[in-house]
Amino acid sequence: MTPGPIAHPLLAATAGSLGGVVVLDLSRVLAGPYAAQFLADLGATVIKIENPSDPDVARGFPPYLRHGDEEVSGYYGQYNRGKLGLALDLAGEDGKQVLKDLVARADVLVENFRPGTMDKLGLGYEVLAEVNPRLVYTAISGYGQTGSRSRRPAFDNTAQAAGGLWSMNGYADQPPVRVGVTIGDLSATLFGVVGTLAALRHAERTGQGQLVDVAQVDSIMAMTETAVVEYTVDGKVAAPAGNEHAWVRPYQLFPCADGQVFFGGYTDKLWRASCELFGTPEAATDPEIDTMRKRFDIEVYERRVRPLILGWFADRTRAELEKLAGDVIPLTAVKNIGEAVDDPGTAEREMIVEADYGEFGTLRMFGQPIKLSATPATPARIANRLGEHADAVLAGLAGYDAQRIAGLRERGVI
Repeated sequence: MTPGPIAHPLLAATAGSLGGVVVLDLSRVLAGPYAAQFLADLGATVIKIENPSDPDVARGFPPYLRHGDEEVSGYYGQYNRGKLGLALDLAGEDGKQVLKDLVARADVLVENFRPGTMDKLGLGYEVLAEVNPRLVYTAISGYGQTGSRSRRPAFDNTAQAAGGLWSMNGYADQPPVRVGVTIGDLSATLFGVVGTLAALRHAERTGQGQLVDVAQVDSIMAMTETAVVEYTVDGKVAAPAGNEHAWVRPYQLFPCADGQVFFGGYTDKLWRASCELFGTPEAATDPEIDTMRKRFDIEVYERRVRPLILGWFADRTRAELEKLAGDVIPLTAVKNIGEAVDDPGTAEREMIVEADYGEFGTLRMFGQPIKLSATPATPARIANRLGEHADAVLAGLAGYDAQRIAGLRERGVI
């Protein structure tokens, strides 16, 4: 039976839904750290383990909170909030043993190195599963742990390119455009969290851990909506369509008096409601455009439907259109990120939280989108400094005494 954590205040189970779960986070930059941060928000005790001489490069990413000549990365803070910090050199035998001692009492390990890296260190899944058979080992990588491409280096753009998404994004008469956020990392994060929780439940029920293998390329392919089946069924290769849906109409961006709005009144019910709201009830019964299937026809849409909608919106502002649409039809102003952050609805959902960094000031960052009624998440926390909690982690989780910890520090292991 795997021994439990040694008593220490920093390692005490929280009130969150994952309270008592101990996670070792060896990952860097985004996909792995964000997955571990999800678990931390939900109550897990997450220990961020970094190389003392080569820490997470995200510590140097902008934007920065500054105090004198010192700075703290807001990027790092957003994806590593609420974690404990341990700097550990895994190159030597001392460091490897420390990790094994931590693994013996942990529930989950998260890493996003290129496949084979942990094996070269002698710390791959098979080795660590011998130490702790209950261990859920989550490995996020570009191409996955298996297959002929597994050892290839990969970034977010690699996944967007290899997974087919890049070729689908942009405008038909221009070269493809990457999705404007690191969706390859972010999609792997979400699938990594789902896989980790599924494996954790299995481990808690049976005592059997497992390897959770999540690839960025696989994750992107799983987010291409209907593109795969359109190809396998009809041989159709998805191509950029700009702001338009491949076949749902109206369902796109439209100009208005002071910007753009999204309008998606494509069903018969929504179309009738839209025609009533904008004072053209006769359009709802016009035999050429009175059904959804007729409005989906591109020639009919361009000739009859789009001009009608453009007329509805031309002299109205975004705010006027949103107010008119209300709770009746799907019409939303296209907001920049500042407008989205400052929207009262964002505050109502607690999607901007504040972490107090003392003399560095306050970091405002996005909150936790998962809302749990009985065990709410705790996202408004600061990130760890490099190696900040070494003594507490090694004493509280591995059971090391002060002399042993001091020896590790003297030898540069921590």
